[in-house]
Amino acid sequence: MTRRLVVEADGGSRGNPGPAGYGALVRDAATGRVLAERAASVGRATNNVAEYGGLVAGLQAALDLDPQAEVEVRMDSKLVVEQMSGRWKVKHPDMQELAREAQALARQLGGVRYTWVPRAQNGAADALANSAMDGRPVHRDLAAEPTTVGDDVQPVASRAPAVTTVTHLLRHGRTEHTPERRYSGRNDLPLSATGRAEAEAAAKRAGELGIEVVVASPLRRTRETAEAVAAVLGLPVEFDDDLVELDFGDLEGLTAAEARQRHPLAARRFAEDVTVAAPGGESVADVSARVARARARILRGHTGRTVLVVSHVTPIKLLLAAGLDVPDEVVHRVFLEAASLSTVAWSTDGRSSVRLVNDTGHLR
Repeated sequence: MTRRLVVEADGGSRGNPGPAGYGALVRDAATGRVLAERAASVGRATNNVAEYGGLVAGLQAALDLDPQAEVEVRMDSKLVVEQMSGRWKVKHPDMQELAREAQALARQLGGVRYTWVPRAQNGAADALANSAMDGRPVHRDLAAEPTTVGDDVQPVASRAPAVTTVTHLLRHGRTEHTPERRYSGRNDLPLSATGRAEAEAAAKRAGELGIEVVVASPLRRTRETAEAVAAVLGLPVEFDDDLVELDFGDLEGLTAAEARQRHPLAARRFAEDVTVAAPGGESVADVSARVARARARILRGHTGRTVLVVSHVTPIKLLLAAGLDVPDEVVHRVFLEAASLSTVAWSTDGRSSVRLVNDTGHLR
């Protein structure tokens, strides 16, 4: 007999965009018993992006429970329900990516249908989303916990132990922009001779870290760094577009002083407020939203493994911020050298710990 599950999902942001989080739970459709709960921060994002995050988390939890199950998704977001039902188009780029993830998960289940419910009927998922925004992530599988029958406790199965995924974060080696501290975003500059030597030194250090997976930004400087390391490790490189550097737009190639001279107001606002985009480019908050997507993919696809993430200053700082569970504004208080290593460990119980920041010992 086909199992029937109900996914209840929600998301929210304090500000739009603002600090955001999602909540999702899975119930047995016949008994109403909660089988799994998920809640996590998505950094700075819009309410709708957070709602999609809840949908993805809920579908993944249902898939983990039973890939053959028929699933009803209940959400109080008319937008998400209509878009996932195919009646409305998905226009926002961040939501397009999350919608594709949700669709891919749905195809692996026995069947998925979407139902809009009033907000008052989605209180459990809303509470989980608020828990995430309050800095209390949740990753709980209640299907593996005991149930009480009368005065007896009936063990269904032992609780699965928490699993830790370790991410070593490697900034790319130097380019011609690095020594002069120029804004270096979406350009395709190669590594300099010094940068190539730094990549080789990082490769030797990486060989001591037990790395099993290499994921990188596809820009040339990160690609060259990642490929130098992967060649030593004997591993392929997975590329993720969401790990690319912030698009600095009209500030590209300028020093901070040149930027203030040419774009005095825009450069100052960009430097002071993470929600303000560089003129013609992105904001730190924009990058935070896509880095959160990349992080979720890495942790979902490589649970329990040791992963080398080769990226840029802004994405790495935002991964550190997520590991510390602090606002994106911390990017202005962290310095990362070229080819430096940082480390964050992520547990399936929702906890994370920053173990290393800006290590350059391998370059000496």
